[in-house]
Amino acid sequence: MGGPPGPPPRPDYAQDGPPPPPDHSHGGRAPRRERRPRDGSGSQRMALIIHTIADIAAVFLGLWIALYLLEANQGNPFVDFVKGMADWLAWWAQDIFTMENEGVRVFLNYGLPAAIYLLVGHGISARVRRL
Repeated sequence: MGGPPGPPPRPDYAQDGPPPPPDHSHGGRAPRRERRPRDGSGSQRMALIIHTIADIAAVFLGLWIALYLLEANQGNPFVDFVKGMADWLAWWAQDIFTMENEGVRVFLNYGLPAAIYLLVGHGISARVRRL
């Protein structure tokens, strides 16, 4: 039980020679392990989010049109929720069309915003996807 341990023995390179140098074929610098691939996945994700939001808005508006035309019970909490969402989404288009027939008026005043949300949302989504 001798004294303190000394440095580790040096490797014997007599037979195989020293180890090869590290491979720096990436432009003279070692690759970074934390580098994210530049495959557009961020823009793809953003495009999907925009696309989905536009679709959800159009679904609420279309669902309200269907519930109204099918004369759903206005006192039902689900119908009231859908109507509230549709009113919130289509506030800017209320009473653009003032028809005598109430069904046609609801169809046009809620259908126009649904179509615009789909066109604009999908258009923006397509542009973002190309980034």
